[in-house]
This record gives sequence, structure tokens and C-alpha cells, in this order.
Amino acid sequence: MTGFKSEFLHTLSERGFIHQVSDEAGLDDLFRKETVTAYIGFDPTAASLHVGSLIQIMMLHWLQKTGHQPIALMGGGTGMIGDPSFKDEARKLQTTETIAVNLAGIRQGFEKYLTFGDGPSDAKMVNNADWLLGINYVEFLRDVGRHFSVNRMLAFDSVKLRLDREQSLSFLEFNYMILQAYDFVELYKRYDCRLQMGGSDQWGNIVNGIDLGRRMEGAELYALTSPLLTTASGAKMGKSASGAVWLNAEMLSPYDFWQYWRNTEDADVTRFLKLYTTLPMDEIARLGALGGAEINEAKKVLANAVTTLLHGRAAAEEAAETARKTFEEGALAETLPTIGIAKADLAAGAGLLNLIVAAGLAGSNGEARRHVQGGAVKVNDQAVSDPRATIGEADLQDGVVKLSVGRKKHVLVKPE
Repeated sequence: MTGFKSEFLHTLSERGFIHQVSDEAGLDDLFRKETVTAYIGFDPTAASLHVGSLIQIMMLHWLQKTGHQPIALMGGGTGMIGDPSFKDEARKLQTTETIAVNLAGIRQGFEKYLTFGDGPSDAKMVNNADWLLGINYVEFLRDVGRHFSVNRMLAFDSVKLRLDREQSLSFLEFNYMILQAYDFVELYKRYDCRLQMGGSDQWGNIVNGIDLGRRMEGAELYALTSPLLTTASGAKMGKSASGAVWLNAEMLSPYDFWQYWRNTEDADVTRFLKLYTTLPMDEIARLGALGGAEINEAKKVLANAVTTLLHGRAAAEEAAETARKTFEEGALAETLPTIGIAKADLAAGAGLLNLIVAAGLAGSNGEARRHVQGGAVKVNDQAVSDPRATIGEADLQDGVVKLSVGRKKHVLVKPE
């Protein structure tokens, strides 16, 4: 269906968020008539979400912005198992203490995109541990388990993939799809939640919830999924050469976050402006039409807009100015990411390769060596070609050493 009449679905459609909808006409009609409550589930596997989850967060953002109520469902209960969907092996089980720490960290990121409160369109953060951890197993089997066909569960792509590869799928993980379906029913009962959204890999799990809601409650529930995103070159969203692109500032600096978006591939600029910013569509069309060297201006707009949403305008402007000084003026900017080094280690001469890895500019000494041999490494803007080089006190300039890999990755090394 094209030409959605409801503001929410129209917005999601024109910005490229929609992959599948269970009943397009029915859901569009619901959004036109009512304030709709919808949710997306997030597993607390780390103390911050990363850019890979940002498309889901933006869907909740637009839901609230168009007058509806978002629920961010934290998998405090299901997180103790781990979603097996399209994974080659079981996830590491987490303790309740670790999950509690992760939930607190994740909420920090959500508060930048959603307004929480008690109003009709105020967001809620809900933890499925509230109902899952107190379940009586025999009652659950009788009331919920009887609605699931093992034959049908075995037919889901996420399960078939593991079985076809003859990889183990534990009974613990097999239960995950039942628990996720039950979450939808609980949210319907508690909050009149009618829609579950998620990535396209969650389609089978969400449809399970729709079916269970109809069987247990006679409820009419809906599913909406977004496409699974990769960059134009096929890289996974949320990953960079130095690791995950975290949303929390204490896990990734606003400068490094800004740089991730500034380094967007040309072919991705328009798509990312639609998905990850709130810029008007006509402005996005104008930026997307830029070609040649001008596309870099569109990338800066993208980086500024995405960073402003998460870290605030001041942090975005500071990151942009740091980049300008570094790349356009070649100046040493104090706001570059900094790592510490013991004064004694610097006095003795620190190995260049070890410093490159410690600074997060390479994942291993082997990768660092290849950067050096390829002419990509500079110390204080001077190229270094010897992988056996050391950095010492004589290299300090204004109390720091500037370490660079390529034109866009820079870290200051500071004695402490």
C-alpha cells in the first residue's frame, strides 16, 4: 500500500522505515482514529545501545512526534536467555546484576529521543522481568504453551537456519519466541498496546505475538518491521574499524560519534538523512542532489544533525569545529580524543604499534603494522614508515603527541 493517510505511517513510509506491515489498511485506519500505543523490544546486552539500534529508536521518536505513545520494552527477563534469531550459537547468559547496570545505561540514550512521563503520548520504559520472572511454569505451559505448534516453530527461518547448519539450538532458546509473543499479550493487557515494531529479522516473532493475542484475548494486534540496514559497501550499521559506535558519551566520545557519520559513504547520504535525522524532506532532497566535492557538505550536515539529536547542539558544534581545525587548518585541537600514557613508559620509549592499538586506531599490532607500512600513520603530522619506531619525550608538542591513521582518525597521547 502506498499513500498512507495517517501521519505516522506516511512519515515512516516516505523516510524509508517500512519493510513489512501485517495489515496496512487496518493499521493506517487505527492511527487515524486513535492514539496508538506501540512498542519495540531491546535486549540489555551492554550498558549502551549502539548505532545499529538507532533506526528502531527513531521509529519510536516519530511515533511520539506524531501524537502516539511509544513503549521501549527492556528485555530484563528475556535478556537472561538471549534472542537466538539468526545467530550461529547461543548467547552468553547474563546475571541480573549485569542486566540492571545495562538497563540504567540504556535509558540514558533513550532520554535524548523520547519524552517520558504519564501523559497520553508520553513514553514508557517497561521491563519484561516484571511479569516473566514470576511465571508459574506449569500454568504458563497450560495457558500459553498450548497455543504454539512445534511444527510451525521449526519452520521459522531463524530456527531453520540453525538446524540446517546442524548447530545446537537449546530448549532455553527455543522458548524465547514464546516469551516474546507473551510480552506482546502482556503489553496489550497492561497498556492497550496494539502494535509491535522491530527489524525485519523479528517478523516471525512479532507475528507469533499477534496470533497469541488473538487466541488468548481476542485482540486485534499489528506488526511493522523496518529493513535490516547495511552501508552501501555492505558493512553492518553500528560498527567501525575501532569497534561499536555506542550511543552513550562515556563509551564513545561525541567527536568519534560525529566522525562516524561524517565518514558516511556517498551512496548512503540521502538514505541516512531520511532515517537518522528530523530534517524536512525537501531539505534532504536538496542535500542529496549535491555531487562531487559538495557531497562532503551534506555529510557534515548529516553528522551535525545526528550528533545534535543525541548529544546536543553544543557537542555537535564542538565536534565539527575540532574536525575543521584538524582537517582544514592542520592545527592541533585540544578537543581531540585523548589517551594517557605513563611518564615512565614515555621516557623509556613506547612502541608505536602498541600505541596505535591502545588509541583504538587499529584492532591489533598486525593491523597497526599494515597501516604503518602503507604510509597511513603520522606522528605530529609527520609520516612514519618504520613499524619498530618508538614514541618518546622528544615527540611531545605542547605536552601531547598527536597520533594519526589516515586523514580522519586522530588521537592525542598525553603523559600522566
